[in-house]
Amino acid sequence: MLIRTPDNGFDHGHASEITPRGVYAERRQLMRWMAGGAAGAALAGWAQRDALAQVVRPNKLAALPGARSAVAGAVTMEKLTSYEDASSYNNFYEFGTDKADPARNAHTLKTDPWSVEIEGLVKKPGKYALEDLLKLSAQEERIYRMRCVEGWSMVIPWVGYSLSALIQKVEPQPGAKYVEFLTLADPKTMPFVGSRVLSWPYAEGLRMDEAMHPLTLLSFGMYGEVLPKQNGAPVRLVVPWKYGFKNAKSIVKIRFVDKEPATAWNKAAANEYGFYSNVNPNVDHPRWSQATERRIGEDGLFAKKRKTLLFNGYEAQVGQLYAGMDLKKNY
Repeated sequence: MLIRTPDNGFDHGHASEITPRGVYAERRQLMRWMAGGAAGAALAGWAQRDALAQVVRPNKLAALPGARSAVAGAVTMEKLTSYEDASSYNNFYEFGTDKADPARNAHTLKTDPWSVEIEGLVKKPGKYALEDLLKLSAQEERIYRMRCVEGWSMVIPWVGYSLSALIQKVEPQPGAKYVEFLTLADPKTMPFVGSRVLSWPYAEGLRMDEAMHPLTLLSFGMYGEVLPKQNGAPVRLVVPWKYGFKNAKSIVKIRFVDKEPATAWNKAAANEYGFYSNVNPNVDHPRWSQATERRIGEDGLFAKKRKTLLFNGYEAQVGQLYAGMDLKKNY
C-alpha cells in the first residue's frame, strides 16, 4: 500500500511497494524459477515459509472462543486462509512496510495493560479497560472475506462482537455523525512509528451508520485465540466490505465527531485512498486494476485470479447504506 506522492511531507520510496505486490511477487518468483529451476524455487519458498511460521507461532495463544454469529452475512462457507498465512502476511506499517515485517517485529508491542479512551460527542466518555470491553457483549465468531487494495484477499475467522454494542453503551449525542479511531503510536515498541511513510498516530473513520451496522466488528481474536500482535492486538476494527486499511489495529482511542475525520491514507494520497474505501471492482486504483484478486495461500503463480465482488460480496447486507451515492466519486 506504500505510495509515492509529491509535496505532502511523506516518504514513499520502496520499489517493492510502488509496483503492485502481486506483480512484484510474481516477477521475483518467476526469476527464481528461471535461475534455479522450479524444484529449487519451491523448496526455497517452503523453507522460508516454515521458518517464518516458527517466528509467528511457536505456541498457541490464549484461547478466545466465540459462538457462531447469527448476524446475516457474518459467516461465509468459503475455505479459510491458514493461520500461518493470515498471521505472517500483513500490513501493519508501525512495524515495517514489508508484508513479513509485522510478524518479525511486533513481539515488542506491549498489550497489557490496555485501555481504550472514548471521547467527543458522547454522554458517557471515559477510559475503558480491555477487560471491561471484553465483558461488554458475548463473543461471536465471524468468518469474513478480507480484501486488500493491493489485489489480494483472505478468509479469516474473527472473534469479537458488533461495534454497535460499544456505541450504544457510551450513548452518542445527536450531533455525532462520524466515529474516528486512533491507534497506538509508541516509537519505543513500534520501530517504524516516526517514519515519513504516514502521519502518526494512524487514524481511520466511519460514518455513524457504517459503524452501527451489525457486520462492523470490534475484534479481540481470530481462529479461536486472542489476536496475534502482528494482526492488531489486543483490539481492532474489522469492516469486511471495505479495503483492509480501513480496519484500524491496536486501537487506543475512539472519538465521536460531527465532521468527517481525516484518515491516514487519505491524508497521504487523497487521489488514491478515499474516505469510504468500499471494495468496488469498477473503481481502479490509479496504478493497478481492482477488478480481480488473488486469494493468499490458495491461488498459485499461474492460477486464474478471482473476480472482485462489489462491497467484497456483502452488497445484500450493506448496499443500502450508499443508496443514491456516486460510488466512483465517493471511493
